[in-house]
Amino acid sequence: MQSFIVEHLLGEVVDVYCGDPDIFNGKVEACADNVLTLEKNGKNTHITIDKIIAIWRVSDIPQIFPGE
Repeated sequence: MQSFIVEHLLGEVVDVYCGDPDIFNGKVEACADNVLTLEKNGKNTHITIDKIIAIWRVSDIPQIFPGE
């Protein structure tokens, strides 16, 4: 997982699902020593990679607009 994050998601804004109710959001700042670091609003969140169930780019979520 660490190499995938570094190669494909570094610098991207992502959502990280670690099981209910743990969903984190932020820009991928670093991923080393089995720890993912997300930055949002000037604060860092550090997540143990072993706890990640799913991760996706925020831009990958389809935008649904009512009435279109």
